[in-house]
Amino acid sequence: HIQPGIVFAPYGPVWKQQRRFSLLTLRHFGLGKLDLEPHIIKELHFVKSEISNASGAAFCPSHVINNAVSNIICSMCFGKRFNYDDEEFKTLLRLIVRGMKLASNSPAMLINVFPLLKYLPFGPFKEVTQAVRDVTAFLKNIIAQHRKDRDPENPRDFVDFYLNEIDHELQRNPNTSFSEDYLFYIIGDLFVAGTDTTSNTVLWSILFMAMYPDVQESVYKEISAVVGRSRPPSLKDKPQMPFTVATIMEIQRMTTVVPLAIPHMASETTDLKGYTIPKGSVVIANLWSVHRDPTMWDHPEEFNPSRFLDADRNIVKNEAFMPFGIGKRVCMGEQMAKMELFLLFSGLLQSFSFKLPEGSSVPNMDGQFGLTLSPHPFKIIALQR
Repeated sequence: HIQPGIVFAPYGPVWKQQRRFSLLTLRHFGLGKLDLEPHIIKELHFVKSEISNASGAAFCPSHVINNAVSNIICSMCFGKRFNYDDEEFKTLLRLIVRGMKLASNSPAMLINVFPLLKYLPFGPFKEVTQAVRDVTAFLKNIIAQHRKDRDPENPRDFVDFYLNEIDHELQRNPNTSFSEDYLFYIIGDLFVAGTDTTSNTVLWSILFMAMYPDVQESVYKEISAVVGRSRPPSLKDKPQMPFTVATIMEIQRMTTVVPLAIPHMASETTDLKGYTIPKGSVVIANLWSVHRDPTMWDHPEEFNPSRFLDADRNIVKNEAFMPFGIGKRVCMGEQMAKMELFLLFSGLLQSFSFKLPEGSSVPNMDGQFGLTLSPHPFKIIALQR
């Protein structure tokens, strides 16, 4: 059942206030700045270690990638990361992935229309309700622990900063919108949405590289020429790695992990191309259709990173490229996601060559639609470079 956080809250003064505070606080912890890079590089080290443990055997990469992406968010929001073998954390991530699929690709999606359905003790209704309860308990326990052991003079993470803001606001305005309930919704948005979207993009990236070994080799050659082997790629290398960036962009265009973006609402009655959109109407942006529009892209069904490069190998911007949404509700974590995607993708390609297991069938590249578009489960072989 959709709750009023930063992602889904009604647009208005409260939304503006909460989003502004959230963005400023996340920037304090490195959002869009090089301060966040060491956290991503640290997590990349754990990812590479886990993949190396497969010793060249076929394995499913979803678990390790989900853990890594979630841990990067956890380091900013909660001030900690979790071990990959932490059973509670593993269960939580499985619930998030399953819940995102059930929420919009099963009868459970009717809960948003008929909330009483969440009390049905069977099938997907019971499953979604249990997932919400478990995720809620996990996040509220984190808030309670922070309230118990924080030092107001030395905030460690987003939760500490927000709790400080609650105390500060209550002194001035007893009706402030800042509350532990709103904090729960915000970190739920960041944790759930941020984990699922970015991890799916990284998984799609691995699968596309296995499917297109020539592109994979071109990316590796660029990484080798610019970065070498003695250190991991850095954001400072990004301007000198246009083909790598173009490849990430093309994967985002082809997959569009949030195909219908975040629902918008018409703030005023509007006439558009002969149609009247009444005030208050929910407006859905079909990003998938934009990314596959033949009037905006040459041969849109083809995987071709070079479409984002000009003759001088500079990145070409196309107004029809909008993987993070459009309008005032453009993804709050866009800058963090771009940093994660570049560092994780280039770091993995620097260390491993990915290929499909011998004799395996051609993967289904249509994806599984939930609130996000994820690849079907697949196994991969990662060979050490």
